[in-house]
Amino acid sequence: MAESRRIRLPGKRRGSMFLGSRIARLIFASNLAGLAILIIGAMVLNEMRAGFVVSKKQDLVAQAQIFTSLLGEDATTPEPSLDVDAARQTIVRLNLPERVRARIYTPDEELVGDSFYLSERVDIDALPPIKEPSRIARIGAALSEWAGRVFGPIMPRRSSEAIRTQSFEEEFDSAVLGDVAASQRFSDRGQRIISVSMPIQRVSAVVGVLTLEASDIDEIIRAERAALVPFIGVAVLVAFITSFLLTLGIARPLRRLSLAADRIRSGASDRIDIPALTKRKDEIGNLASSMQGMTEALLERIEANEQFAADVAHELKNPLTSIRSAVETAERVTEDPVASQRLRNVIASDVKRLDRLITDISNASRIEAEMTRVPTEQIDIARFARDVVRTYEAMVDGPEDITVSFEDATMGARLLVRAREGPLGQVLRNLIDNAKSFSPPGANVQVTLEQTNSGPQTVARVRVEDTGPGIPPDKLEEIFNRFYTDRPKGTAFGNNSGLGLSIVKQIIATHRGEVYAENREEGGARFIVDLPAI
Repeated sequence: MAESRRIRLPGKRRGSMFLGSRIARLIFASNLAGLAILIIGAMVLNEMRAGFVVSKKQDLVAQAQIFTSLLGEDATTPEPSLDVDAARQTIVRLNLPERVRARIYTPDEELVGDSFYLSERVDIDALPPIKEPSRIARIGAALSEWAGRVFGPIMPRRSSEAIRTQSFEEEFDSAVLGDVAASQRFSDRGQRIISVSMPIQRVSAVVGVLTLEASDIDEIIRAERAALVPFIGVAVLVAFITSFLLTLGIARPLRRLSLAADRIRSGASDRIDIPALTKRKDEIGNLASSMQGMTEALLERIEANEQFAADVAHELKNPLTSIRSAVETAERVTEDPVASQRLRNVIASDVKRLDRLITDISNASRIEAEMTRVPTEQIDIARFARDVVRTYEAMVDGPEDITVSFEDATMGARLLVRAREGPLGQVLRNLIDNAKSFSPPGANVQVTLEQTNSGPQTVARVRVEDTGPGIPPDKLEEIFNRFYTDRPKGTAFGNNSGLGLSIVKQIIATHRGEVYAENREEGGARFIVDLPAI
């Protein structure tokens, strides 16, 4: 029977690690889903825009090479110098795209030709009313230029064809020196421009500079932004859906728990009735189970306190009724010395019983408060039990006195338990006192410590055995109830309040252990206390 018992240890809940939390994973996944869509969309569109800018620059460079070759042959003189009139006529003959502007400068940066003014084609739709750029456009252009200057050096380049952001003067100076210069910048009207400047040469002398500018990049960027709208829409939709799911999965259950707690606080309910939440396998389910267990434990404790108060009132009423009856009877038998002495003995016995009862009630209340305030500590159970038994060895005065002995059957193993020293000592004293009260004179109460196992858990087992009349088989569990005082004939009445074993069971339960009773084959009772060892 004893070996089949198991120590009940609190189970460990899953999901305690941060990344192991299902709700944490859900929150991270839902919040990052929409952001990931936006990031992917932005990366794709930025890559497209970067590729377009590079392609536009390469196209302008190819056109500029062709145009400077024509200008070098048709618009230069042997001196060498630039033939301004011929250069202008060449620009007129060039079939430039609608959004491409060609300008010719002398090496002194003097503008001598501009395709926008020399072309005979007039496209009314391409010439909207001139108006100053908005403040937002100017701010956007300034921010783009600033970002290009600050972050440009540290951003990874697409290739060696990447275009720098620089002023026209810097671009012109590079072309005058014979280099091909390309840049992107914003005009005074906030318009993004891709510009390529290439020297016009006669033999090896630079006689002018041709600048080609493409201003249709903003239209492409606007198209890209329009293409980003579906990504944004999907991201917003995903964020909305995930937020809705989080609300259903987290906010609403927490709200239900809050309402259930409010109902309990207001007295409308005595327990949390949310079975659907307790079946969940995440922190919400753990919380619901914990709250349900907490309310049930509180309810049980309240009911136990109410029952305890009723039992105390009943137990106090019995001796008080007996005392009152004896006092009333004593007034009528004052002339009978024998009857008066008998009544005085009854009163003394009931007073002793009341004193014992009040003392045990006080101890029970003190121990219950101590269990919530005093922290546990490591205790060498063998040393501790031996010290408790030694206090009883000093009380033996004669051969009729009941002795208490201790045996360490662990064969030298050092068993440590986590316990509170005061309550644990109360457990051993209550069991020893209970065994002594049922033992005949001159008997011995045996306290034994041994080591056993409950599955993988090492258990420290303390046995307290007596040679008394034993326990009725149908009362082996009932004896741990409060105020149980059914005693066999021949045992002293009034020395026990019926709280000792109840206190033992309460203390052992708070130490995650177990206590039970059984009868010895050779006669007497055996109380067994199992505590998990560390």
